[in-house]
Amino acid sequence: MRRRHAAAAAALWCVPAWSAQRGANVRIAQKNALPGKAYGRRGDVLAAAQSIAAEQSLDTDWVEAALAQARFVPHVAQLIMPSAGPLARNWNAYRARFLEARRVEAGTRWWRDNDGWLALAEERFGVPAEIVVGIVGVETYYGRNTGSFRVLDALATLAFDFPSGRSNRSGFFRSELSHFLKLARRESWDPTVVLGSYAGAMGLPQFMPSSVLNYAVDFDEDNRIDLANSNADVIGSVAHFLVEHGWRRGMATHYAIDPPVEITERALLLVPDIVPSFSPTQMVERGARLDEAASQHEGSLALIELLNAEAPPTYVAGTQNFYALTRYNASSYYALAVIELGRAVAAAH
Repeated sequence: MRRRHAAAAAALWCVPAWSAQRGANVRIAQKNALPGKAYGRRGDVLAAAQSIAAEQSLDTDWVEAALAQARFVPHVAQLIMPSAGPLARNWNAYRARFLEARRVEAGTRWWRDNDGWLALAEERFGVPAEIVVGIVGVETYYGRNTGSFRVLDALATLAFDFPSGRSNRSGFFRSELSHFLKLARRESWDPTVVLGSYAGAMGLPQFMPSSVLNYAVDFDEDNRIDLANSNADVIGSVAHFLVEHGWRRGMATHYAIDPPVEITERALLLVPDIVPSFSPTQMVERGARLDEAASQHEGSLALIELLNAEAPPTYVAGTQNFYALTRYNASSYYALAVIELGRAVAAAH
């Protein structure tokens, strides 16, 4: 049996690796938490604490003490909601947000500073450096925007007070809260000072707590995993995540394609969305036009449609590796932005 009370209280005040500048982080966290009310000893929170402690083999008093300090943050509840007004999806506008000159320049510097680790990750996992560079650039602008919400608050808000008006994902965030507390206990973090996004994602690669537990790696072999300050761990962890989600060494991410002119045939190819479901031959039989490289692709393809508001859509033929990128963020717009930012940085590198 673990010692209770004193040991639990002491562990709560250890500084996590996520906080490079603890004082600044605490001030930002306090600012974001101010509008909310502490959960304290609310009945459902106490019940969750007991359940989480059992799930993760944690000291119940420690979990209760941590959750008592979590705060409801109205801004988190607002940010998780869909946009109030309908927005026309626009790939060209989305792309422009990430392929700006300053981000490409920052990516070039980040690649240069971490060239050895990127090369090692490519050798070990088969994930090209430009893909890892693209993900970190899209996710956090190479560490400039890693989030200023207390992860404890964000996850508690979405676990215990998920807003009505959209599909209820409180169960997902309850699970991530459980994983976060397991991480905090394992790493001797103070869970009240760890910062991340409004959804609880952390570090340069914006891993959710479960992803940290399942896919993060100690790539620099310093006996700790640090996704906030160790670029080596960031690079290795992103590459490992992709491999675990189906990335295949040496495979292209996508090919150029002219979709079928006939609307019914085009619609049929679009039904599986981002899931590769058709052989190149089947696509051609439906009226699509592929170049030689795409025609020789071994494996299935997906017809990916990216809307451009009032302009004609952009189409690509996505491979298994394109689909693997959407396991990071389930959006074809996101995946293609990662690919194109990585390519732009590679060209400037």
